[in-house]
Amino acid sequence: MLETDVPSKAAESLTVQDKASTSSRYSTHIVLTTYPGQSGIDPIPLEWGAPDAKSRGPVVVSRSGPLLKRRNALGAHGGSYSIYNALAIASGDLDPDFRPDFRNSEPTFNFPQQPAWSDKTKIVSMDPYGHDIVNQFRDELNSGWDIRPTMAVTRANMKLAEVGEAVRDGHLEIDGSIVVDSSGEVRVTKVAVEPVWYLPGVADRFGVDEPTLRRALFEHTGGSYPELITRPDLKVFLPPIGGLTVYIFGPPERVSDENVRLALRIHDECNGSDVFQSDICTCRPYLAFGISEAIREAQNGGSGVVIYFRKEGRALGEVIKYLVYNARKRGGDTADKYFTRTENIAGVRDMRFQALMPDILHWLGIKKIDRMLSMSNMKYDAIVQTGIPIYERVPIPEDMIPSDSRVEIDAKINAGYFTTGKNYTMEELAEVRGRGWEKWEDVTRHRDLLPTGYFSFPRTSI
Repeated sequence: MLETDVPSKAAESLTVQDKASTSSRYSTHIVLTTYPGQSGIDPIPLEWGAPDAKSRGPVVVSRSGPLLKRRNALGAHGGSYSIYNALAIASGDLDPDFRPDFRNSEPTFNFPQQPAWSDKTKIVSMDPYGHDIVNQFRDELNSGWDIRPTMAVTRANMKLAEVGEAVRDGHLEIDGSIVVDSSGEVRVTKVAVEPVWYLPGVADRFGVDEPTLRRALFEHTGGSYPELITRPDLKVFLPPIGGLTVYIFGPPERVSDENVRLALRIHDECNGSDVFQSDICTCRPYLAFGISEAIREAQNGGSGVVIYFRKEGRALGEVIKYLVYNARKRGGDTADKYFTRTENIAGVRDMRFQALMPDILHWLGIKKIDRMLSMSNMKYDAIVQTGIPIYERVPIPEDMIPSDSRVEIDAKINAGYFTTGKNYTMEELAEVRGRGWEKWEDVTRHRDLLPTGYFSFPRTSI
């Protein structure tokens, strides 16, 4: 049993005295938390790592009606979007007891079950059966249980300017199956995944004990999930974070076929570059390169996969990222200080922590990677340590690196990123300088206006 600061079970609920301030769609009795063994508590059995979905059991997080005491998981569906769901209910736009109609929503491709789906050491951050709850738990759904998919498999056509240019320049061919026309329109199979964490497995990946993980998640989400502390019997948590999307080029059945070649790009979100094409980093160019190479591999009879993780700004967030940009540009944007700028504001270089990333590869049944379109050692190490070999690593081509992003890429190479090109010394990195803001603002005047003693560290290290 985890220790808790709650002095007694009297703290498990409260009654709202001002009934007028409470919407009629809610009772005045609010359940704050529950405890194992409490009257009526009877979680639906859930055995992570069971051989199939039926014996594993459904993931149930609903707090509505009788399911409140039968939940077997913590959190809420939708990740960070659960807040918008709550707003829709609060405003009256959504019935709190709404049940989705899943007719015709089934996957466009039925991925065959892989051994990893029933291995609780291989998949700990997603529900391997989350795409097929309609078939696996039809009886429970018909009985009124609120069970929801955490994955969806669909297909679409996509257009990317760089792919269109590659078709126009003859670097990619129009095959009518993958690349369908001269504009570079591409057919793709997509898999969206919301995070579902098996807490003992997540704790093991990060080398901590489960109580420490639970306490950290409770404390540093503002105490939002008290049952992380009070319900150690519930081992599954749907965290309020973004998920991932898989883009598969070519027939999806090839992904798990180790007899065909596979090109893979693991890409972490960078809204400023990926969408708005800021040139301060190599994210958009590398993503476009990865997609083009994935298409090329699929056209050659292999498989191409691009996986997009919602980990904006190295999982530090866009606000932190922009603050770092300011510190870089105002402090002299040189490659030797690149990581220092981030550490001064965020405390760490990177919070993406790739330990959970390989789960999706095991779900897809990927057994080896012929071409890894990434320079990251963190990603490489995380994948090979789970037993998936990588035969070739492919850096971003030099001619695709924007001039202002040399600071970023050269600093990363110096810190250990894979490259087939030059590796600069720290002295040489000091000469790699990014574009300044001289035509945008009076940087000198801005510094002079700061109060004396504002910087608690040397200006050369901000």
